[in-house]
Amino acid sequence: MKRQIKIGLTYTGTAEKHNNYVTWLKTDDDISVVKLSAEDNNLDVVKEMDGIVLSGGLDIHPKYYGNNKSDYANAPECFNEQRDEFEKTVFEISQQHNIPVLGVCRGMQLVNCLLGGSLTQDIGNDSNITHRFDEIDKVHGVNLLPDTMLHQIINTDSILTNSAHHQSVNGPGKGLKINAMSDDGIVEGIERADSNSKPFFLGIQWHPERMFKSGLAQSPATINIRERFLSECFGERFRVKGLE
Repeated sequence: MKRQIKIGLTYTGTAEKHNNYVTWLKTDDDISVVKLSAEDNNLDVVKEMDGIVLSGGLDIHPKYYGNNKSDYANAPECFNEQRDEFEKTVFEISQQHNIPVLGVCRGMQLVNCLLGGSLTQDIGNDSNITHRFDEIDKVHGVNLLPDTMLHQIINTDSILTNSAHHQSVNGPGKGLKINAMSDDGIVEGIERADSNSKPFFLGIQWHPERMFKSGLAQSPATINIRERFLSECFGERFRVKGLE
């Protein structure tokens, strides 16, 4: 009998957004998605996961990237430091137990900060026109950098992605490198500087779990990323056509 894999998914804040991730990840009955949240206080199950998705959501507190300014442009009225600390520990446990991690939007930014990187607190009015959520996700071009794992996964030089953010990675954290940039120069992805380093980590600024809402359901920016992440979670017993 096949072993069902468990993917831990941090709670993004609403049931609808959480369910977008669940639907995106559960491609067959062998996959179970486990909600991870500070409210559920279920850090004890993290080490049992085969993969972790750090989801999008509210800005992380500036203290995680060494900044005391919390009244920047488009800052939230209040931060969720309980979530920040919970997900910090989730990431730490994942690294201790060699668990693959996919960071989406906030999730990418959080990992970057936890590894000593920095953030641009607000990308500015001009870039927010292109990137910040405004009732619907924005759609824009992204250029994939050569000689990166992300380029290998998506297998093209440029793509269209959706966008819903006002912050961005500035300097990459220790052991990380930038793998994608938007047409207007915003960091769109990070990965390990040494592609052979374990455990697997990929961070992307866009939202692959809801690209269907932007007419991009068949984009390799969602399909290939999901399949590569699942292949890392399944390990040797899972092979993705065209990505071996």
